[in-house]
Amino acid sequence: MKSICVYCGSKPGADPVYTSAAKSLAAAMTTRNINLVYGGASIGLMGTMANAVLEGGCRVTGVIPDALFKNEVAHTGLSELITVDSMHQRKEKMATLSDGFIALPGGFGTLEELFEAITWSQLRIHTKPIGLLNVSGYYDQLTGFIDHAVDQGFIKSAHQSLFVIDADPGCLLDKMDKQFVKM
Repeated sequence: MKSICVYCGSKPGADPVYTSAAKSLAAAMTTRNINLVYGGASIGLMGTMANAVLEGGCRVTGVIPDALFKNEVAHTGLSELITVDSMHQRKEKMATLSDGFIALPGGFGTLEELFEAITWSQLRIHTKPIGLLNVSGYYDQLTGFIDHAVDQGFIKSAHQSLFVIDADPGCLLDKMDKQFVKM
């Protein structure tokens, strides 16, 4: 994988462990010479990821809708900042530029982006690996809910393999590499 799209919060979260995890993921990516594609903001975990990947010497491409340019405080120090008209164009552009997807902790936007990437994989719109960085158990309840949806017959159990999950950035990237090779 040469570029990974990272979905994450435009806020840092309540626990400093989230910021530390973003920096650790950035370090794991730059050690492997993996570039970052993300939502283009300079604030929250988004800004932390971008700055850490830049400091690590890799390329960072931000994709931000015009309407969010000021709200999310667009990062003007990136390798490339692409402005688009809509959130849908943002997600489509980030997917086009990436070889895989990782979700760090975040809010509704992060979850929406994650689920769209998983749905696109389920529908075979893409075959790129998807990972959840499970910082301090952040995604435990979500994966529990997915197990519940499988038990209730709304999600096929085979579709649980559309994403991998790990608390360690390096291990998550290793799992994604194995998925990438299979696809």
